[in-house]
Amino acid sequence: MDSRQLEYFVAVAEELSFTRAAQRLFTVQSTVSAAVRALETDLKTTLFDRSTRRVALSAAGQALLPEAKAALEALDRARAAVEEASTGLRGNVRIGTLARLNMVNMAELLGAFHRKYPLVEVQVATSPTGSTGLADDVRHGRLDVALLGLPKPEMGGLDVRDIATVPFVALLPASHPLAGRTRHTKPHGMPGVRLEELAGERFVDMPPGFGNRKMVDRAFDTIGMPRRIQVEVPELTTIPDYVRVGLGVAVVPDLELAEEPDVAKVPIKGTELTWTLSVATAAGRRPSRAVTALLDLIGESTRPYF
Repeated sequence: MDSRQLEYFVAVAEELSFTRAAQRLFTVQSTVSAAVRALETDLKTTLFDRSTRRVALSAAGQALLPEAKAALEALDRARAAVEEASTGLRGNVRIGTLARLNMVNMAELLGAFHRKYPLVEVQVATSPTGSTGLADDVRHGRLDVALLGLPKPEMGGLDVRDIATVPFVALLPASHPLAGRTRHTKPHGMPGVRLEELAGERFVDMPPGFGNRKMVDRAFDTIGMPRRIQVEVPELTTIPDYVRVGLGVAVVPDLELAEEPDVAKVPIKGTELTWTLSVATAAGRRPSRAVTALLDLIGESTRPYF
């Protein structure tokens, strides 16, 4: 077997499709199929159970997959070590992030990384399914590292480093009866609203795959008062617009949202509801030298960039 055969096998195993694997590797399906057949011939076994409708790993394929990934990663590290010794750090880093994440100045961060390691190619992607999609891409090797926010129980299969934590706040139309809770409403009283006071409202929020949506849904389920989502939008920064025109209220992380004159930002009280931004890599998989260098830079530059 050779490394190209292993690379094609891993791509098919992760995509469970010869067509998608070929697209991922920028080649044609016949080349991928021929490489996998040659590998099966060399190993004298069937690696995939194929039908007209689906592709699935056989028992032998499941046994080979982690070993093939480890072998390819070892080869990448060996090549990188030799190249770094002669010409400087090389490699490829695929990083995923949430759209319009104000907590991270991604352009400044990656610009600094490029100036320090000009021979490393960086690819940046966002996921239409939010943190859930980013986490899945990291687990399956489609991304090397991701900036995401998910509840800890949903971080399985990932090595996670927390970067920053912010509280959730309620966004209410200025005319809402609870909008005045931004200030102390009685002597020695605490400003804010309880989730129970909002449970009967219509809500504006992001789709279910986003970490902040999952956390708020779980918080309302915990108090036995599931909420009704009236409007779903893919970007956090657009939520105040829908609140302002009265289409619902929102409970969102306090991520430096633009101030809206007709939207009140009210603290949440009675619960420790917070959102944490984390950087994640795949558990049990040693990061490449290039990925390690990026992780180190994120750690060093928390204050300038976050």
